[in-house]
Amino acid sequence: MNPALQRTLELLLIIGIGLLLQRKLSGKQHLEGLKLIILNVALPATIFLALLRVELEASLLFLPGLALAFNVFMLLMTLGFLPLMHPGASAQRRRTWTLLLPSLAPGLSCFPFVMAYLDDAMVALAALADVGNKFFGLILLYLLAMHWYRGVAVRPDQGSSLGKKVKELCLALFREPINMVIVAAILLLVAGVSLESLPGFVTATIGRFSTMMVALVLLFIGMAMRVSRSDLGTLLQLLSWRSGVAFLFSAVCLFAIPGLTPAFMLLLVVFPQSSCSFWPFSHMHVVSRLEKDSGRDPATFDLDHAVNVLACSLPFSSLLILMVFNFGTFFTDPWKVLLAGAGLTLLSLFSRLWKWLMARSRGEVAENALS
Repeated sequence: MNPALQRTLELLLIIGIGLLLQRKLSGKQHLEGLKLIILNVALPATIFLALLRVELEASLLFLPGLALAFNVFMLLMTLGFLPLMHPGASAQRRRTWTLLLPSLAPGLSCFPFVMAYLDDAMVALAALADVGNKFFGLILLYLLAMHWYRGVAVRPDQGSSLGKKVKELCLALFREPINMVIVAAILLLVAGVSLESLPGFVTATIGRFSTMMVALVLLFIGMAMRVSRSDLGTLLQLLSWRSGVAFLFSAVCLFAIPGLTPAFMLLLVVFPQSSCSFWPFSHMHVVSRLEKDSGRDPATFDLDHAVNVLACSLPFSSLLILMVFNFGTFFTDPWKVLLAGAGLTLLSLFSRLWKWLMARSRGEVAENALS
């Protein structure tokens, strides 16, 4: 069996096992316990190892910047188009989509296929590009989530001076295990300490925690997923739009950077097609916990819907990346990538355009009847 296809089936099988385990859940406390392990043990260990393995070269520093540019571009597109695509959606859901759709999880949905279809050099470049994506997902999206929390869940009489708000935000930022791990890893890199410099038992322990990450996240997604038929249509529309915009961004990059190898071109196409990241969900969880601690119902994000977005995004992105690699050199032509992006974007907007045309047609019929 093709290694990339086998990897996809493995990930989908774990989600399926999580779905079967839903019958064993006696309450949300089981999910909360699993979420606690993911956010406080497995995810910090994974990030710590990833950061200590990064080796930067001056000639390749544009890759993290390019990934960060895509994240920011997708964030701006999401902020601009979501109100037009789903004007009736609640503010909670729009904020949830805005935090999730610009994020990328290449480790789950992209790297396995890059390893199977390209070479180790491309895997290293993808890992380097992921540094910019990590900065966006872990820092910038966290700040955005806390900004929304301050504007939505905090009572006006709880307001304080700007300096106090900044202090509270910084304290909340550094209390999170994920962010503490990032600071520790950066300090070690500045001090010249690499992963090999750490004691063997420390590295091995962190590695064992990190190994749990993929399976735990996929099990959690399967166990928590509750996708209705109406939600499934909305999610497929959003993911198709996201994928189309990503293709358009890749086409612009291929036009703007001439002389690339076919392997590098394919990397530029598949990396932005990675599934939505689990990190924004961890930020939403932090906000939800702050809201519960203050005695308020969660009002900033829709966590249940966020899990459904993650559950649909992973197989959607994996199958799309598999298709890109199976088409081979077709997606090394920037015009064809541009065409794919325009087609997917228009397809995702078709239902909305159709509803608008029908509403307009009914309005014109009513006007004619009155006249």
